[in-house]
Amino acid sequence: MAGSFGSISTALSALRYNQVALDVAGNNIANATTDGYVRRRVVGASVSSAQPAMWSRYDGHGEGVTVGEVRRMTDPLLDARVRREHGLLSYLSTSRTILARVEEGVGEPGPNGVHAAMLDFRNVWQDLSLDPGGLAARQQVIGSAETLAQALRTQAGNVAREEADQRANTVNLVSEINSAAKGLAALNHDILVTEQNGTDAGTLRDRRDQLALELAELAGGVTTVEADGQFTVKVGGATLVQGREAGTLVIASGITASGDADGAPIAYRIDDSSGSTVLPAGASGPGGELGAVTEVLTTHLPTYRAGLDAVAADLATALNAQQAAGYDASGVAGTPLFSYDPLVGAASLQVAISDPDLIAASSLPGGALDGGNADLASRAGNYPDGYQRLVNGLGTQVSSLEQRSANQASLAGSLDDAREQLAGVSLDEETVNMVAAQRAYEAAARLLTTLDGVLDTLINRTGLVGR
Repeated sequence: MAGSFGSISTALSALRYNQVALDVAGNNIANATTDGYVRRRVVGASVSSAQPAMWSRYDGHGEGVTVGEVRRMTDPLLDARVRREHGLLSYLSTSRTILARVEEGVGEPGPNGVHAAMLDFRNVWQDLSLDPGGLAARQQVIGSAETLAQALRTQAGNVAREEADQRANTVNLVSEINSAAKGLAALNHDILVTEQNGTDAGTLRDRRDQLALELAELAGGVTTVEADGQFTVKVGGATLVQGREAGTLVIASGITASGDADGAPIAYRIDDSSGSTVLPAGASGPGGELGAVTEVLTTHLPTYRAGLDAVAADLATALNAQQAAGYDASGVAGTPLFSYDPLVGAASLQVAISDPDLIAASSLPGGALDGGNADLASRAGNYPDGYQRLVNGLGTQVSSLEQRSANQASLAGSLDDAREQLAGVSLDEETVNMVAAQRAYEAAARLLTTLDGVLDTLINRTGLVGR
């Protein structure tokens, strides 16, 4: 539309456009500290009459501006990298946290640890070899044996409690994953409908991005963007969310609904309208926090518990054999010092005798107290070396996880910074945008005032000569 009245329309479009720019800047500022909010930017589109009339000619110079798009400042590639690296960081940090807690319970090296109890146990046997008839030396052997057995039972109990806690944690994690998956599927549908109706779905997209990141951290969920803009999320290679449908992640075996162990290996499956898909185990299975907890339950904690069982078994076997090879204070062949159930492990280790006279200190029968067997007992078994290897292995694992977690946190942090620079709200930048929009609005208002004056001249002051 050319002419003065057309210019009024142009000025009006500028007023409307800059009003939207002010609204968007204000919304960005209002959400500067909102988690998951992605800043918006108004993209203007020039309005021009590109449709020639049949018997007329367009001689204008454009018809103003309109809001072409309120763009969310995101980068799909960067978002995908952020989700992937955060999923790996969640996996490493969860593994490190759990194993560091177990290591703290071990308390090595320290005066109250198992290793100190082992050294003391061997020393009291040496003391007994020097004083085989001494009642105090015999009582010290029984007391030290009880201290050592209790220390091993305590560690076994710590491992068992950690396993129970992590099984309960697994049940909660699966529930959180399913809740996030349902929320993401619902948002997939809501975004599609909202945008088909021509309404801005930016806020819904913000929430969906947050849920996609949450699924990556909880289960290592891999998100892909479909041609229609909907998110598809896979866990362990199986589809958990597709379009508006969310499958249900289920603990197929290994852990009951109440968090108890059922004796079977831990396995997961996804149930959806097409059936059930069993997820692969190990590195190909779920990642993130769930993958870390699963690996700790299936590999790290059972390995450490088996190591403790082996140490306890070696201790019981070696000392019981040495007892059988010697003679007690009455000159009778020694009875077992420890009771041990291989089916239960270190948690079953107990001192089997309470009478100090039953300690087989002598290597000679008939009541001769030479202390030779006590000397051999002080060196029996390889349990100190086995225990030291076990503790060193745990410490190495924790140290390695700490290093990997620190490196991964650095990588994830750099990606977060890059994303923040793109999607985060800068109050300085928004202030500049507001001032620019305000000035543009004032200029458009001035244009409207000028046009009003022109029209006033044209309408009210033209053709007055001679009146």
